[in-house]
Amino acid sequence: MNRRTVLASAFATAAAGTPLVTGVGASAAHAAGEDDFYRSNTDLYTQLSGREGADFGRRYKRHQMLDSDLSGTSRFHRTTVMALHGGGIEIGTSELCLGIAGYDPEDLSVWTPDGGPVHDYWMFEGLLSAGNSKLHVTSKNCDDHVALSMAASSLNVLSLHGCKEEQAGAAMSVVVGGLNTAFKTYLHEALSSAGFNTIDGSTNDDLAGINRSNPCNLTMLNMGGQLEITTDLRQSLFGDYSSRAARAGSATSDADFVRFTGACRKAIARLEARADQQIL
Repeated sequence: MNRRTVLASAFATAAAGTPLVTGVGASAAHAAGEDDFYRSNTDLYTQLSGREGADFGRRYKRHQMLDSDLSGTSRFHRTTVMALHGGGIEIGTSELCLGIAGYDPEDLSVWTPDGGPVHDYWMFEGLLSAGNSKLHVTSKNCDDHVALSMAASSLNVLSLHGCKEEQAGAAMSVVVGGLNTAFKTYLHEALSSAGFNTIDGSTNDDLAGINRSNPCNLTMLNMGGQLEITTDLRQSLFGDYSSRAARAGSATSDADFVRFTGACRKAIARLEARADQQIL
């Protein structure tokens, strides 16, 4: 019996609400994708047709942009925040995605304690009661048409991921990657100043976020930023990490969540102030 057959059986068990006792698919999703069950998002959507809202979900927001003045250009949104493995896959990344975009994860009301703008966001979320790691599609294989179109129409993408401490090489850390070296610098500096331990993604090929097919780099500038956040650090950012509702309800009242999301927003604001962020 091959691995795909085993995982298919395990998935059917989890979908039916029966706990997984074999442990198949319970390990952390590998960023390189050799352990992925689905070849792409399209493959997942096809195989799980009719299961959206039960086994997985997608959420996004594109803010209205309007320029009806013939004499000049109006302000436009430059940055999209993404969580490609949200929900129960890389736990906490959905809530962090919303917080960095400027929204309260609990009710999606605007939440910008720094007084800054809101940003576009996109996320894919695992909704299973257990075994969500089998829903992982490695970033370079993401072909969701909305995700790719949002990245392609953005100057910047900040993509959020979760990893284990042993993958990062240190506990309570965030690996900063992506092809935009200026963005990486700003993220390092802002997160470090906020008291978080950062690691240069260039020291870890598996977490570097440098594949040109990674949505974080499929921007108008062909480069972006990526954060791989260790499990223990993600847990520390919430007053209650125990469930989807608990994380959303405790996020914006947790000082560490506010510091982390605020640091990311500071780095985005610094990036957007650069001269190369203008479209003529």
